[in-house]
Amino acid sequence: MSKIVILDDNMINMIAAGEVIERPASVVKELLENAIDAGATKIVLKVEDGGRKLISVTDNGGGIDTEDIAKAFLPHATSKLKCRDDLFNISTMGFRGEALASIAQVSKTTLTSRTGDSIEANTISIDCGIKEAVRPCSGDCGTTIEVRDLFYKLPARRKFLRTSNTEMSHITEHFTRIALSHCDLDLTMIHNNRQLYTLTAGQSRRKRIEELFGKQIAADLLETQSSERGVEISALLAKPCASRGNNKFQYVFLNKRCIKDRFISHALKEAYRGLLEPNKHPIVFLFLQIDPADYDVNVHPTKTEVRFVNANLIHSQVLAVLREKLLSTNLDVKANLSRPVISVDGADQLQTPEGSRKERIAAAMGDFFKNHKSGGTPQKPLGFGGSHRVGTNTATGYDRPPAGGGHRTEFFRRPPAAMEPLPDFAGEDTEAPAGGGDFLQIHNSYIVMQTEEGFEIIDQHALHERIIYEEMAGKLNSGKLVSQRLLIPETFDVTADQRQAIENNSELIGKLGIELEPFGPSTMAIQAFPAMLEKLNSLEFVTNLLDKLTDKNLGLDAELLIHEVLDMAACKAAIKAGQPLSQSEMQQLIKDKETTERASRCPHGRPTTIRFTMGDLEKQFKRTGF
Repeated sequence: MSKIVILDDNMINMIAAGEVIERPASVVKELLENAIDAGATKIVLKVEDGGRKLISVTDNGGGIDTEDIAKAFLPHATSKLKCRDDLFNISTMGFRGEALASIAQVSKTTLTSRTGDSIEANTISIDCGIKEAVRPCSGDCGTTIEVRDLFYKLPARRKFLRTSNTEMSHITEHFTRIALSHCDLDLTMIHNNRQLYTLTAGQSRRKRIEELFGKQIAADLLETQSSERGVEISALLAKPCASRGNNKFQYVFLNKRCIKDRFISHALKEAYRGLLEPNKHPIVFLFLQIDPADYDVNVHPTKTEVRFVNANLIHSQVLAVLREKLLSTNLDVKANLSRPVISVDGADQLQTPEGSRKERIAAAMGDFFKNHKSGGTPQKPLGFGGSHRVGTNTATGYDRPPAGGGHRTEFFRRPPAAMEPLPDFAGEDTEAPAGGGDFLQIHNSYIVMQTEEGFEIIDQHALHERIIYEEMAGKLNSGKLVSQRLLIPETFDVTADQRQAIENNSELIGKLGIELEPFGPSTMAIQAFPAMLEKLNSLEFVTNLLDKLTDKNLGLDAELLIHEVLDMAACKAAIKAGQPLSQSEMQQLIKDKETTERASRCPHGRPTTIRFTMGDLEKQFKRTGF
């Protein structure tokens, strides 16, 4: 007896609907795309109860002819493909002819449409695949589709729908994607009779982002674009300091279609590598224009996945344009002073015969740095000595706190033995030191440097870490690190896994300038070590390196492995927090910062520099109204 059964049309359509219509947001996506393909310039989306009760899309597009209204709901009925060749040159949002058929199969659907040359509209109603006759009615030019009671005859599907708020969040996401990629459209979204968005046609992408995500995100975005080898790229990307805990704020559009592609995702990640903290994701809005013949969108029913003819070209182009913009931008973090400013009554009316408060603060800062030049006997402001490091001036009764910061409360509360008068700032030269001017080291960990707009605080360890990382990376790209042989080789025991890791990564170990040789059945000897890491404990470094090479949980590819190794080497070789620096050492560190790529972030992605403006100081001292 035969076991194979040919499914009837109703079952076939139900299965197809399950592939295309996953939830109310799927309906919204398909209907919005159909409206765009119809040439609409104005679209209104109405939703009730998160789309479970009603989804309505009204457009002012070309409309549907009377004889085509019923055919539009047949499976694989489309006006967008005429022959086989069209499938390889798709320029429309939709093309499969599955959307309307699938939607009508699982809901109560009503379509009303009128073409520009018709004196009346026509409508059709379908209840879970059961069609009524097409009949005339009144209506404006364009099309309105109402989808009610989604999955009401399919309780097994309906019970998987989430709360109204959850479903609405998915609908908003699809609306957002359409809005970002079609700034020429007038778009409105209404939920439960409450207007959520009204986006006017002709807005810039930045303005659309502001309307959808807020002013803060839009204001901080960097813009860049390029056109090379048939790939046009336009991007708005945020600085690393605005990163998020997930990739929700990464949008990629290909010819106005929102897509997800692993090659492009990898390019975004690589563009920010070394600029973000672990587990952080950048904010990027990426728009690509490519010849439709150079990619295939006919990969998945939702049309969000594509297959590129030359994926490596797309990857390299995206990576290059984003990387170039980030490297050419000052990514120093601006101080985020969240303390509220409380106006002091009468403060703005204080008389300042020597000049405005801003000028006096500038003068004070100029004298402050001038009074801390090494080798002199300056008049010392309260709490600072001529050694340029807070807490090291025994003449004033201050003891240097421990490197770990212990007993800092006691340190700051202890009164000085002899308090010297504050310097008189009036009439002094307030010009900031040019070039490599004077610097101040705080707690042997942070360097303060005056700038034209205010001052910068630099994390000496983080900055030196980045400098060493980039120097080693540059040398690895051009060959290998220069090594020096050890007078007495360091020997250590190795496990079978470690010995195998040494063999598998011999090329990398050699490029690092490390030379390892067998010294017995289960012993290795370090014969040579990189010269630029000469201050490190070679045995400890190699041991840590082997730990990374044998840690299967890391799952590192060759590229990430090099990054991890350089990161570890830079971290260990860099100046430590709590290490005192001379003026010349601080000056050299700042000088190296100017010639180092990505100097605003350490290899871990943490900021190396925080900028403070005069305005920031004025707010903290409640000096408002300048």
